[in-house]
Amino acid sequence: MQEFLSHIKREDLHSLSSIVFPGRIVVVNNTTEAEYAVKYLSKCDLLGFDTETKPAFHKGQKHKIALLQLSSDTAAYLFRLHAIGIPDSLAELMESETVKKIGVAVHDDIKGLQHLRKIKPGGFIDLQHIVSNYGIQEKSVQKLAAIVLNARVSKSQRLTNWENGQLTNTQQLYAATDAWVCREIYVKLINSNKSDE
Repeated sequence: MQEFLSHIKREDLHSLSSIVFPGRIVVVNNTTEAEYAVKYLSKCDLLGFDTETKPAFHKGQKHKIALLQLSSDTAAYLFRLHAIGIPDSLAELMESETVKKIGVAVHDDIKGLQHLRKIKPGGFIDLQHIVSNYGIQEKSVQKLAAIVLNARVSKSQRLTNWENGQLTNTQQLYAATDAWVCREIYVKLINSNKSDE
């Protein structure tokens, strides 16, 4: 089994080359587009998963999840939930046990989704719950990507407005990368088990 570092210092992240999602990014703005997206995503065994919420800068201010990202290895779909809610097809995918959805701090994301629609989440795997099996103590996406993929994930767009009328190309790439990289970390961890067979 491949050995991974247990920790990594923040300053060590800067020396790593950055990675971004290399595939096709599709922004889903309405329920018809959601149907097409889910049709594709439902055929995948493994998806990266993440959400984005408009940042709150004032005490007591809270926003609902604005964006849900699901990514295969080649295509990332960004569902604009603040505009379309969670359509039936997407709810079914969130409840599917057959399609694995890999994320970080999944419980928080699901709690946020429950504010938009009551779903019975199925098939979710939280990297934070499995990395300790590989001797890794870090919990953030950025540090997990550094340890497992030896690459740096940018966090520069995290505090941008995810409810903008149009998402910028930079926002789209950031959002797609965040979901996709969770999938990549999982695949690398699983394959590291096989390396000594």
